[in-house]
Amino acid sequence: MKIDISPEIQFQTARSGGKGGQNVNKVETMVEGRWDFRASVLVTEEQQHIIAEKLANKITEEGLLLVKSQTERSQLGNKQEVIRKMNQLVGQALVKRKIRRPTKPTAASKEKRIESKKKQTFNKLMRKKINRNDY
Repeated sequence: MKIDISPEIQFQTARSGGKGGQNVNKVETMVEGRWDFRASVLVTEEQQHIIAEKLANKITEEGLLLVKSQTERSQLGNKQEVIRKMNQLVGQALVKRKIRRPTKPTAASKEKRIESKKKQTFNKLMRKKINRNDY
């Protein structure tokens, strides 16, 4: 299911961590995106429950979906990355999984299984030591 939530995301910037020298120390390139999905008009109440359940580890105590990005060197690149990640997360969370219909094994597969078991039994019998009394 495709929903574009970019208009409702609030962005906050911070200095990126890690290597990079002067650029990292001076420029706020890391972007955090927060989305209040409970107050959103883009998703139904049922979808809100699904999002809360499936993305529980990415939801803050205030009930906001939080996604960060600091992979790009520019703030704009990280902002686009946050939007892409968030849309992807929400889209994947709202996809309904197919229910697996259990099937019965076919006659050929049962026959093949029994044949392989007989072969394995024979192989193990051939490894056995021969007793003098057996001839």
